[in-house]
Amino acid sequence: MKIPVVELSECVLCGVCEIVAPAVFSISDAGFVVVIDLPKYPEIEVEEARRGCPTGCIYWDETE
Repeated sequence: MKIPVVELSECVLCGVCEIVAPAVFSISDAGFVVVIDLPKYPEIEVEEARRGCPTGCIYWDETE
């Protein structure tokens, strides 16, 4: 399964991921991006968030 991951050390909290894919990404009250636990992630929305991310800190982790 492909799971989106956010490299928090590179994230600038621009909010693009949360705007593009609110079912997948959320900015926590503590001020960092959280990937919401889903049984399957919508690839089109996650890819759009990846393309829109100014730092390129979103990537896929492919697990079996």
